[in-house]
Amino acid sequence: MPRTTRLGMLTPSSNSVLEPMTARMLAGQPGITAHFARLRVTQIGLSAAALGQFDQAPMLAAAELLADARVAAILWNGTAGAWLGFANDAALSAAITRQTGVPASTSALAFRDLFRRRGIRRVGLVTPYTGDVQARIRANWHADGLDCAAERHLGLSENFAFAEAGEAEIAGMVRAVAAEGAEAAAIVCTNLAGGAVAAALEAELGIPVYDSVAVSLWKAMDLAGLDTAAIAGWGSVFAPDRGA
Repeated sequence: MPRTTRLGMLTPSSNSVLEPMTARMLAGQPGITAHFARLRVTQIGLSAAALGQFDQAPMLAAAELLADARVAAILWNGTAGAWLGFANDAALSAAITRQTGVPASTSALAFRDLFRRRGIRRVGLVTPYTGDVQARIRANWHADGLDCAAERHLGLSENFAFAEAGEAEIAGMVRAVAAEGAEAAAIVCTNLAGGAVAAALEAELGIPVYDSVAVSLWKAMDLAGLDTAAIAGWGSVFAPDRGA
């Protein structure tokens, strides 16, 4: 029987994009499967209640359940680390690995890793978030050497509503940050359907367009030792790194 590599994904409870989009990306890969555990996340903001949704304890409990499926990697497939900070997600990833013995990372760390590997500094930041959350992301990423002067956001806080943004609206935001000189566009939210338009926008604009769902899958495959270039048709995120 052919060997199957299983990838574990921790998923915000009100997210309706991540699972079907990941399944579409893996449709041509019979040897790779994705497995999901949900965590209660309904509102995105900077209040104590909103930030408390991302406490480690429920994350670790869900990760332990994923580990029962003998997954090769565990990804927190949510972008909260973008406003909570990279150090928060590094601590979470380390805690998951200590608890389960499984390599772990997050969507936010995956973006940082991708930017570093590809030598990208000027990032066009595209999100559905409110202005204060967007400002926090820009400050965190600036502290890590990323210039997010080019940005667009939808001003939304209800996580479920993010999935209702249309492809044309997402594409318009990407075009806007590209016009302002971004080296790459980052669609930061795993409940925003950017993966469906990323490849076409790359062909149109001539810059990488990195969608959160795709970036998270890229990182999970990388941690599991899989060839990311096997994923075709979903944009340059899955292409081999230069010199690799």
